[in-house]
Amino acid sequence: MALWGTIVNAVAIIIGGLLGILLPRISESIKNTVLQGLGLAITVLGITMALKSDQIVIVIMSIVIGGILGELMRIEANLTKLGDWLQTKMSKQPTSHPAAPTSISEGFVTCTLVYCIGAMAILGPLDGGLRHNHDILYTKSLLDGFLSIIFASTLGIGVIFSAASVFVMQGTIALLATVIAMAFSQASLDAMIVQITAVGGVLVIGVGMNILQIRKINVANMLPALVIAAAAVPLQQFITDWLNK
Repeated sequence: MALWGTIVNAVAIIIGGLLGILLPRISESIKNTVLQGLGLAITVLGITMALKSDQIVIVIMSIVIGGILGELMRIEANLTKLGDWLQTKMSKQPTSHPAAPTSISEGFVTCTLVYCIGAMAILGPLDGGLRHNHDILYTKSLLDGFLSIIFASTLGIGVIFSAASVFVMQGTIALLATVIAMAFSQASLDAMIVQITAVGGVLVIGVGMNILQIRKINVANMLPALVIAAAAVPLQQFITDWLNK
């Protein structure tokens, strides 16, 4: 089943989020310290990912073009609107939990970006779709589930809704895996994953900076950069082959 790994990943996020919400109330000072620690760790992860590529021009061009497209598409604003809509719906439901979130959109947008960006979020569903091997997504599920416990205890119930974003994105990749494999050679796929990982690393750094409240960065508006990075590899190969003729 091509989608099994993605389903496990989404369920792990939901379970982790529920555990985080049901934990005993944590003091604000502890929450702030944990959130700052997460922000630092995520920033380091982003730097590690960004250094995967030795073609900085592709990374820069992808960020610039992707950022322009994302601004035109208003991705960040639409994701925030969706989070606010969920907030409105949830606020109509009675709750006795003492740590009810003040902003579902913050947890939803932050975790959507953290869980959907990275090599595992691409390699996992590709492997699941092509070989029905879900080992990568099983590993990602453990990591995401653990992060969900921490995020939900600090950012609230919006974390749980990010499971839907994970399911849609990874499920789409898994279902298209066969088509993707037929269109590109293994070498091209490997090169595309390197560039996507590097660009994704830059975006993850932005997420870390947002969590640390260093500066508000519209990371979601840069998501098209991942597609641009993937498209840049075959385009670069085409130009190289054409010049060598």
